[in-house]
Amino acid sequence: MPELLPNFIGGRWTPATASAHVDVFNPATGAVIARTPLSNAQDVDRAVRAAADAFPAWSETPPVVRARTMFAFKAQLEAHFEELARLVTTEHGKTLEESRGSVRRAIECVEVACGAPSMLMGYGLENIAAGIDCTAMRQPIGVCAAIAPFNFPAMVPLWFLPFAVVCGNTFVLKPSEQVPLSQKRMFELLESCGLPPGVVNLVNGGKDVAEAMCDHPGIRAVSFVGSTAIARLIYQRATHTGKRVQALGGAKNFIVVMPDADLDRAMPIITESFYGCAGERCLAGSVLVPVGASHRDVRDRMVAAAESLTVGNGMEPGVDMGPVITARHRERVLGYVDRGLSEGAKLVADGRRRTLPSDGFFVGPSVFDEVSPSMAIGREEIFGPVATVSPVKDLDEAFRIMDAHPNANATSIFTSSGKAAREFAHRATASMVGVNIGVAAPMAYFPFGGARDSFFGDLKVHGRDAFEFYTDKKVTISRWF
Repeated sequence: MPELLPNFIGGRWTPATASAHVDVFNPATGAVIARTPLSNAQDVDRAVRAAADAFPAWSETPPVVRARTMFAFKAQLEAHFEELARLVTTEHGKTLEESRGSVRRAIECVEVACGAPSMLMGYGLENIAAGIDCTAMRQPIGVCAAIAPFNFPAMVPLWFLPFAVVCGNTFVLKPSEQVPLSQKRMFELLESCGLPPGVVNLVNGGKDVAEAMCDHPGIRAVSFVGSTAIARLIYQRATHTGKRVQALGGAKNFIVVMPDADLDRAMPIITESFYGCAGERCLAGSVLVPVGASHRDVRDRMVAAAESLTVGNGMEPGVDMGPVITARHRERVLGYVDRGLSEGAKLVADGRRRTLPSDGFFVGPSVFDEVSPSMAIGREEIFGPVATVSPVKDLDEAFRIMDAHPNANATSIFTSSGKAAREFAHRATASMVGVNIGVAAPMAYFPFGGARDSFFGDLKVHGRDAFEFYTDKKVTISRWF
């Protein structure tokens, strides 16, 4: 019988109150590898109370001491790097190389959080009036929570946890019920890092846990990553109860290819953008936009690249693309292929005809050509290995298509023209822009997040924004007689 996972509350592993659970699958084999308990509001309350009890002492702990716990955590993550990468591949399905990259990104977030003593410094000014001084100091805000998605089990939680904790807050994490094992292991590693009981807590579950986090009066801030529809709901529900919220939503990322692009170098990068992690990432390429005469060559190279990908178990060497997360998601992606055909798009690479492993949740990579923005496949986030090609006459037409879409997460241009690149970076409404970059993912010391319906909130993820989000600026005005 696969293990029914416990929660981590107040420094102890403890069973959830609820008896219901969901199965956790290895997407490459279809085997059940664990069971996630569907915790309830009572479990969330226990975690919040533990975090609230730990907050006063932790918030008074010197920032340099708090930073040392993150140095210790980084050392543990480095020591268990390969173990964590294999765990990510086991529960998510992405290739081992992709998992290693995501764990490395997770560690980089912890590295940036280690700089807290400098990032938390305030500022001041003498004599704002005669004999009066003014200072602004950063202080932690209290209990913070995060609701993580399935697609990056190790990385996304560490967009939040190390920054919240090093700023002096206490923390409650809800992992995705589909991929809880990486986060369980990370919390086991955290146990040896000198954090007092209650500073970090983990509550497994689904919708009930997320809603309880939004509603609980003891939580001061909520972070979320997921679809636009749920991000909007989380933002509205949590802000309604007075919380700070950063809710990262869905995407439809446009990759523009100019006629002067170096396709020999560009196409491998573009292919990885569309099909890396089986397309299950918020920065994945979604719509390929060849400009002018580049259309035929770009399309044909994309078809050849898709058909050359090796699809299989991500643990095996030589595999380029693993499975999608569940059987249900596989059917959803295949449903989009059917819709594309019914809407009149040209299926120029049919992943359904690929010979795929008989076990697991595999989908072959597909390419549609002549896709218009009015089609579902050109408008909606597929979150799978389906590339759509939408040719345009010029860069202005590409901007019109991008500007009309409600999502604005990431976008890229491939060109040899500095003028075109500069114009693109200036005019693009997405908040993350790549120039000859397939996945415009900022490093952990820059902010991460989209615009319009791809992001709800004011302060984005990691970088300087994280230290802003997890602290309040207290201003003291002083006069001495």
